[in-house]
Order: sequence, then structure tokens, then C-alpha cells
Amino acid sequence: MNYKLTIQYDGTRYSGWQIQAGSKTIQQTITEGIGIVTGQQVNLIGSGRTDSGVHALGQAANFRIEEKLDLYKFKYSLNSIIPRDISIIETIEVPENFHARYDAKRRKYLYLFIKYKSPFYEPFTYRYFYKLDCNFLNRLSKSFLGEKDFTSFSRKASETEEKDCIVYDASWKETKGFVLFLIEANRFLHGVIRTIVGTLLNAQKNNYDEKYMVEIFSAKNREAAGEAVPARGLFLYKVKY
Repeated sequence: MNYKLTIQYDGTRYSGWQIQAGSKTIQQTITEGIGIVTGQQVNLIGSGRTDSGVHALGQAANFRIEEKLDLYKFKYSLNSIIPRDISIIETIEVPENFHARYDAKRRKYLYLFIKYKSPFYEPFTYRYFYKLDCNFLNRLSKSFLGEKDFTSFSRKASETEEKDCIVYDASWKETKGFVLFLIEANRFLHGVIRTIVGTLLNAQKNNYDEKYMVEIFSAKNREAAGEAVPARGLFLYKVKY
């Protein structure tokens, strides 16, 4: 049997999604919980990695197991075992050949800014001290659309040799006390979204135009791009299959 999980988590206390020796991760925590509930070791496959401190509203993962599960009982039991900052939102049976990572077509992330000091939202938002001009930022964000080489925006030590990504949407929106940046692509390199956001903020602060973005892409050098924004405002919003 093959089961797909939809997962939400607060990534503050974790070293990202992927299992790492000597670090506490989301994947390891859920895998251990499944082992306790089912009595079997499973290989939990995520749709992709989220970095240290990054959150998720709609992470997807799957695992295979010999027996058929009572899905309501399984979800209830697993949620009662794993920490409060991780939640299994949905559990469904999927075809045997379903793979959470390789079958994912698009991944959508959200970066959240807050315009005022809040004891409730501050841990999950970035309180940026300059005004955010969504019209300006939306104009420059068009530079990211399409298939491009994101070498300049990815970490120097990235394990992925192939740096091309196809971005379908990159847009800013203001709503009440918040400003949202939404970006959707077929895939993302490590640290790339936080660097994109930081680069756009730097462009607005210095009133740079589209030429600035073109030069960064052409440089293929991480040092050409801006400083990455904090992880706490970033959420994996949705995975599309």
C-alpha cells in the first residue's frame, strides 16, 4: 500500500525537512512516529526539502507499507505522537507508483511580511522596516518568469549541478497588515527563494531597474545577488501533482 500525507509544520526548531546525522528534522520526526504507530520502518519521501527554520502549510510526502491502514485511526494516532509543531492534515491512499518528489509538477512558496510588531505573528513573519512598494516589486519580479539559470541565487555549496528552474508566477500582494510574496516553479534550489526576496528588496531600496536583475542572472555568481531574508517568513504553501 502507498499512502500520501499532507503536512503542516513550524520549522523553527528543526534543521529542515531532510534527515541529517546529529540534527533534528521534520522527516526524521514523522518517520519515527509512523514506526511507532505501525510497528514498521518506512521510507518517507517528501516532495522536496525545506531549509532550516522554514515552515510548511502544504508539504506532501508518501510512504509504502505492507498492510492496509485505517486512515482515520492512523492519522489520529500519528498526530498524538508527533510534536505539536508538526501536524498531519490529510492521509490518503494513492497508486503504488506514486512518488511525492518525482510526480510533483509545481511547488508554490509564500513569504510573509508584517507591517507592525505582533507577539503572535512575529515568529512567522519578517518585519521589514522599509515600505514595500508592491507595484515596483511586481514589475521587477517579472524578470524571474520562464526557464532560467538560477546559479546566482542558489547557495555556493548546492549539491545540484543543474541550476535551471521554470518559474510560473512571482508576485507581491498587500493585504491589511501583511505583504505576501508568492512564487511558483517546477523546482527550487536550496536557499533560492530567500535570496530572490532579498535581492528584490535591495533593488527597491536602491531604486534599481530590470537591468540589475539581468546582470545578476548573467553573472552566475551568488555574490552578485542580494542578502537572503530570514527563514522564519518562508512557507511551502502547496505542491501540485
